[in-house]
Amino acid sequence: MAKGKLQKFADMREYGNVVEHPYSIADDVTFPLAGNWKKDFFHNDNPIVLELGCGRGEYTVALARRNPEKNFIGIDIKGARMWSGATEALRDNLTNVAFLRTNIEIIDRLFAAGEVSEIWLTFPDPQMKKLTKRLTSSLFLQRYARILCSDAIIHLKTDSNFMFTYTKYIAQVNELPIKECIDDVHNQQDESDIMKIRTYYESQWIERGLTIKYISFGLRGLTTFEEPNVEIELDEYRSYNRSKRSSLESRK
Repeated sequence: MAKGKLQKFADMREYGNVVEHPYSIADDVTFPLAGNWKKDFFHNDNPIVLELGCGRGEYTVALARRNPEKNFIGIDIKGARMWSGATEALRDNLTNVAFLRTNIEIIDRLFAAGEVSEIWLTFPDPQMKKLTKRLTSSLFLQRYARILCSDAIIHLKTDSNFMFTYTKYIAQVNELPIKECIDDVHNQQDESDIMKIRTYYESQWIERGLTIKYISFGLRGLTTFEEPNVEIELDEYRSYNRSKRSSLESRK
């Protein structure tokens, strides 16, 4: 591990806005903040918004600046990246921002039922080969359903047409209410302030000529979800070892 990463990890152990709980699915470890985030961490009763796979924390911090009446938690297992957002939030005294270093697959152990109001998924790997790791799959929706309040919203912002199309299909097959669906976020006359937020990787995708897509939806109280039985066209490009195998093939 590079010295820079070691120093970042050392910094974050001292940061008051960083919580570390890097456990796997197999580890049944009690998490004391579950159900107590508002009372014991934020010390207010404001809604809690999560960004899953927050990377450098750019979106988490930007959302927190624009919405001081909400609490934001950026979650990722890669702590060295998270250091950037955590450092910025501390420097600027953003008291409505926290970062949680953990495995997203245990998200439902880290929050109580109804404790979360919104979830943001910003540029997740579409996982065209691994359905169980896809962040809008039926498995993950079941996890989200355990911690979301009844009127909660899930937001997906992505460069991947595969991920965007798959998410539309899973919303359709489960009759989930779609709040907003945009094929090209940055080609709108009335682009919202939140949609104008651009992460480091988002800027890279735009420079490559890719369009940015967005969809938001609710879960309408469901606790189990069906998978769409459709063949989805694969992305024509690869990044971060994205595979070109189909979603149906991967489930056989």
